[in-house]
Amino acid sequence: MHHSKLIVLLIMKIKLKSAIILGILCLFSINSSAQEIVKQFTQESYSIHKLQDLKKEFGTNKIIPAVYETQILIALSYFPELKNTTIEFRIKKTNTPLSSRPNLLGLLQSSKKRKYIITISEASNSKLEPILLKNLNFNAQIGVLGHELSHTSDYMNKGFGKMTNLLWIQIFSKKQVDKFETRTDHICINHGLGYQLLDWSSTVRKNLNIEYWRGADNLQYMTKKERYLNPETITNILKTNPLYKLSEIYNASSEKN
Repeated sequence: MHHSKLIVLLIMKIKLKSAIILGILCLFSINSSAQEIVKQFTQESYSIHKLQDLKKEFGTNKIIPAVYETQILIALSYFPELKNTTIEFRIKKTNTPLSSRPNLLGLLQSSKKRKYIITISEASNSKLEPILLKNLNFNAQIGVLGHELSHTSDYMNKGFGKMTNLLWIQIFSKKQVDKFETRTDHICINHGLGYQLLDWSSTVRKNLNIEYWRGADNLQYMTKKERYLNPETITNILKTNPLYKLSEIYNASSEKN
């Protein structure tokens, strides 16, 4: 009788683990953007061989500055839909720490044929200097790059009309920009870079000593409106998002075994 109970418990344990794995596989098949959930990336964990593999798979049609190559390739690996998209990562002096946009002439082209430009600021005003990419930790760098790639992914689904409307919103409606950037953060989370986005969100607020971050152009205005998701909001999303919940369950199950 005792042996029978042990067998039953063992079967139940195997079924539970199988169900967890099946759930993760189902989720990954539904959301093709989903990748392995990693809480903390470190540069040391990426060998030259592993970096070469990433470059071979995700570096096609990409112009990537060597100084941020690892961070960019890791972020790109979470956006498989951008594998063949032409993206140039530029480093230049600009007020905004990072930005993403299509090539202006490309607006008249099909979204898949456009060239996209992600600009990384190497120098800004003294207030924004603490949150430039070069001053962020490795994990947070991947988080903000993920946010910019989320913009690019979103632009891929917008034709000329929708892109023109977006330009109008960015000029005339701060409320709509709030919604647009919040939605972009959600895209980043759903692609599997939620913990990196959380790291970036926390770092920005710590380095600038502010509670709410509404972008470089609104730094002087004290507001409680949430444009870019606050750390608390991101944490709550990660607790309920199926991708992250299943990852936590699977990791806990693996540790027990």
